[in-house]
Amino acid sequence: MTDSQKDLEQRVHVDLPRVRPEEMVVSVETTLPPDPTGGKDVDTEFMIRHFG
Repeated sequence: MTDSQKDLEQRVHVDLPRVRPEEMVVSVETTLPPDPTGGKDVDTEFMIRHFG
């Protein structure tokens, strides 16, 4: 080990338990935003209105 690695090892010491990747799950309660088209098929309505 180099002197800088030894120095870093002595300065950085954290007593935290290891976390496994399968434990890294974040769950957040969300609500869906309102439908911006109001449930309409705007592409079809455009085609019927202008070309139909």
